[in-house]
Amino acid sequence: MTTGADVRDILELGGGEMDAGPISKKDIINSDKKKSKKSAETLTFKRPEGMHREVYALLYSDKKDAPPLLPSDTTQGYRTVKAKLGCKKVRPWKWMPFTNPARRDGAIFYHWRRMAEEGKDYPFARFNKTVQVPVYSEQEYQMYLPDEGWTKAETDHLFDLCKRFDLRFIVIHDRYDHQQFRKRSVEDLKERYYNICAKLAKIRAPSGTDPKIYVFDAGHERRRKDQLERLYNRTPEQVTEEEYLIQELRKIETRKKEREKKAQDLQKLITAADTTTEMHRAERKATKKKLPQKRETEKPSVPETAGIKFPDFKSAGVTLRSQRMKLPSSVGQKKIKAIEQILTEQGVDLNPMPTEEIVQMFNELRSDLVLVYELKQAHANCEYEQQMLRHRYDALVKAGGASTATGDSLGADGHLGVGPDDIKAEGKDQIIDVVGAPLTPNSVSV
Repeated sequence: MTTGADVRDILELGGGEMDAGPISKKDIINSDKKKSKKSAETLTFKRPEGMHREVYALLYSDKKDAPPLLPSDTTQGYRTVKAKLGCKKVRPWKWMPFTNPARRDGAIFYHWRRMAEEGKDYPFARFNKTVQVPVYSEQEYQMYLPDEGWTKAETDHLFDLCKRFDLRFIVIHDRYDHQQFRKRSVEDLKERYYNICAKLAKIRAPSGTDPKIYVFDAGHERRRKDQLERLYNRTPEQVTEEEYLIQELRKIETRKKEREKKAQDLQKLITAADTTTEMHRAERKATKKKLPQKRETEKPSVPETAGIKFPDFKSAGVTLRSQRMKLPSSVGQKKIKAIEQILTEQGVDLNPMPTEEIVQMFNELRSDLVLVYELKQAHANCEYEQQMLRHRYDALVKAGGASTATGDSLGADGHLGVGPDDIKAEGKDQIIDVVGAPLTPNSVSV
């Protein structure tokens, strides 16, 4: 016969003998909650969406173990490595002596080597490369190689050192016998050696061939070393001054490019204004003569920077004519506000009836207004720069103590009458003044 305690044990309910009593509905419900809590605790962490399985495996495992720091190598499965033992006999090695052909002192060294290679040359001897120094005879020296500053004994000593030290002229200059012979520099030694090599190459070359001649410019090498020495011996003040001058030079070049660009833009605007004027004259003549002429064929090419370039609707489909009056995105907000202000002052409607003739005339009017606006801005910039140059000139004249007659040489057209003496006297101030802050006048409203 089962009791309440037995039922509690079967249902895994808590409570001991003191709690043995009738099982209520509450106990069964609570038991379900406890089981769900246990099962929820044993659940693993869910892999985030978008993360690959291999990446997630590096972070967590089923048991939430830390990822391994070192790769593990097991002896199970395909990773088992089998020893590959051959049936051949092991080649014997022997401790044997050897000599290095690069050494001339007859030194003997020992190392382990296979017995089959006994008696063979040292394998690293092939890396011993020597320079072929030419050899001359007594007759060749007396006929082609004499020099007033060099004796034969000193020349022989030089070639002997060149052969011993493989043309390493720094070492040759260090081992040169300066007590027995004259004090020579590295450039002197190089010049003598390569001059002799060039003469011997010409003498020994077969007739009809062009021999390879070694040329060494000793003067250039001396100047190069002298410049390096001066560069190394510069003081911190000189280094700072040089950096400052380089920066000023870059500023001058930048200002020069800006002025050239402004001059080109101004020339384009002037050309566009002249073209527009000629176009209007041609249209008036055509109207007086009452000749049917198309405006598009007579319209000359206008530079892109002048006026407004309205887009052409040449694509298939239905379009509104009012879209042709829409200003393109290349027109800035300042120009748009200036156009609206002028049209308002002149009593012109900002959105007129978009007939074909009105659209064409309205677009041309706004294009001309933008052209006038750009011309006025360019004119204001030129006047401002002319005024600043005038003030600069007056300051230079006062600083240099020039006469008032020279100061009056500034004409009404704004050209500066600076003489060559003034330029020489104030050249430094002019250069420093040019690289000052950019001269940008205030925005001009139309």
